Amino acid sequence: MTDIEHPGTFHGLPVFTLPAPGEGGPDPATLPRADSVAWRLDHAWEGPGFPGLWKHFLDTVDTAGVRALLIGPWWEHDYTSFAPVAELIAADAGRFQALRALFLADVTGEECEVSWLAMSDVTGLIEAFPRLEELVVRGGGEADHTLGKLSLRPLHHQALKALRFESGGLPGHVVRAVGACELPALERLELWFGATWYGGDATVEDMRPVLSGAGFPRLRHLGLQNSEIQDEIAAAVASAPVVAQLESLSLAMGTLSDTGALALLDGQPLTHLTSLDLHHHYLTDPVMSRIREMCAREGVHVDLDEGDYWDPEDDEPRYVAVSE
Repeated sequence: MTDIEHPGTFHGLPVFTLPAPGEGGPDPATLPRADSVAWRLDHAWEGPGFPGLWKHFLDTVDTAGVRALLIGPWWEHDYTSFAPVAELIAADAGRFQALRALFLADVTGEECEVSWLAMSDVTGLIEAFPRLEELVVRGGGEADHTLGKLSLRPLHHQALKALRFESGGLPGHVVRAVGACELPALERLELWFGATWYGGDATVEDMRPVLSGAGFPRLRHLGLQNSEIQDEIAAAVASAPVVAQLESLSLAMGTLSDTGALALLDGQPLTHLTSLDLHHHYLTDPVMSRIREMCAREGVHVDLDEGDYWDPEDDEPRYVAVSE
């Protein structure tokens, strides 16, 4: 993974990792209040197995007050599918009446490369928490088909406001499912597409329902990023109806070149945005100057950090920020 670390805060709360049984951790009476932190469960490499850690969590913390939950590494030795973990959490959903945020697979590259995070169908888990407001899912690449793949079925969810898929290879069927969901409260959507080598086969056509803006009337931030087809995405965004309702837009982390950036500049106005994130790109100085001038003139904050030189005459490949 590139530039992925454990978050210090989640859903506006400081992250606290629950000490596992046998670690000599604090007495339950000295733990933070259930509603004061975002609880992180990390099985690490030694311990009781995730089911044992989950039982320890239920027995130790007043789960009725838990507002945010992060799931770290769940396997004992070899990497395993997230499916049993998802089923375990969904089965106990009734004990988490206050839960509003879930982070599935808060895992760094040192613990497991993003392309090897064996996810599962997350639909049932989302449906188990009808009051959920924020969901982050990390993983989903198809480096090993035998362990489990990320999937999603179109669903209706009344409360979800923020949805982010962080992937080194986001399957096109997941992107299509997102576009087919009914999420009337959604304000923030971020999709990391990744590399074809790791299962990132989404096309611009898969993104059309999102680009139309019709299904997400409250959407204010859109991130279509970390893509090998970033130029094609930029060209599609240049005329996409959804842009008019946005406050911020990210086409960062991918292979954006002058071709895509010029299409964006020559497309519909972006002057209503408060921020435009294009970091990790392959733009030339003249095009970056045009972008900076436009943004400075209209008061749009722009991020053009992490630019890399690319000569199309050399036929050198361009890389996304997060793949393996």
